[in-house]
Amino acid sequence: MSKRMVITALALLITLIGAFAQAEEQAKAKKTDATTTKTEAKSEKAPRLTIVEPVKDFGTIPKGDKLDWAFLIKNTGDADLEILAARPSCGCTVADFDKVIKPGATGKVTAHVDTTNFAGPIAKAVTLDTNDPNTPSAQVTIHAVVKPYVEAHPAGFVRFNMLQGDVDKQTVTLYSEEEEPFQILKVESPDPWIKVDYKKVDDPNAILPGIGRSGQAQYRVDITAGGPDAKIGPLAEKVHIVTNSKHTPDYWVSVTGVIRPTYRVEPTGVNFGEVTATDSGATRSVVLRSNDLKTPETFVVSKVESTVPGVTAAVKPTQNKGEYEVTLQVDKNAKLGDVDGNVKIYTNDKITPVVTVPVKATIKAATPTASK
Repeated sequence: MSKRMVITALALLITLIGAFAQAEEQAKAKKTDATTTKTEAKSEKAPRLTIVEPVKDFGTIPKGDKLDWAFLIKNTGDADLEILAARPSCGCTVADFDKVIKPGATGKVTAHVDTTNFAGPIAKAVTLDTNDPNTPSAQVTIHAVVKPYVEAHPAGFVRFNMLQGDVDKQTVTLYSEEEEPFQILKVESPDPWIKVDYKKVDDPNAILPGIGRSGQAQYRVDITAGGPDAKIGPLAEKVHIVTNSKHTPDYWVSVTGVIRPTYRVEPTGVNFGEVTATDSGATRSVVLRSNDLKTPETFVVSKVESTVPGVTAAVKPTQNKGEYEVTLQVDKNAKLGDVDGNVKIYTNDKITPVVTVPVKATIKAATPTASK
């Protein structure tokens, strides 16, 4: 075979190999394209979140109105839309929401806003977490301008910080933005020890400037709290004021603060446990301290009495003003066994002149000292 024929055969072979390779690549490409098309077609099956009206504007509303709105949520996809969570912002609550919305269907997210504690423009939002791959998170918002047609100056609350038995008075001025002449019709107190009086401000020079509608009436509302019947602890009450306002017929003034006992006892009970007269634990102390920050020295403990068999009690003032220490001591001649009784502490306090401290103990014999 000549050299020329060999070269020709090799060239033909290379051409055939190239043709086969090209055909194989084309077949692979077609297969890949088909797979990609199939995958894309499959991935297109997904939920799609569409909010019909993402913002609801209520305009100007009276303070105290309760705003409720159901936002419509459409699923424009071809798979179930899941609302995984509906997270309200501060001042807004979610009453309920549809957790699953079928393709082509419409669901609701109901939001609620209480405007009692707001004034001026507000925007309260609810954040929706969904399984929509394109919109995993979205917001719906309630807008409004809250107008207080009836309001109190300097604030819609009063605060008391006093001892039980003391009496204090706080005053607010009620005013209105109504066009009609403003009137307080009546007031209601939540407790007998919270007294409320009101009076229309008749003196033009006593009218507070810059608040309420010009020429409108103002009322001074005096809230007096305290006395021997006042409840010890934090205050969280409301005074109800009924007015002739068509927008705000009911106005509430919050009564906050704390009523503290005139003095405190620490601890309020003593349990010696198992003890001998010679143990270090056979002596215990009860401390009484005045809560009067201005004149603590006016508090006096006059005497103590023990009804606990085998336990004596004595009292003495400490170096701090208005503070007394009562010392309880297991007597060396106390009978063995369980003892139970009270120690009475007498003070000059008008509210709680006598305090009773329960005392318990189990008195045991001393362990004999081993002889050397």
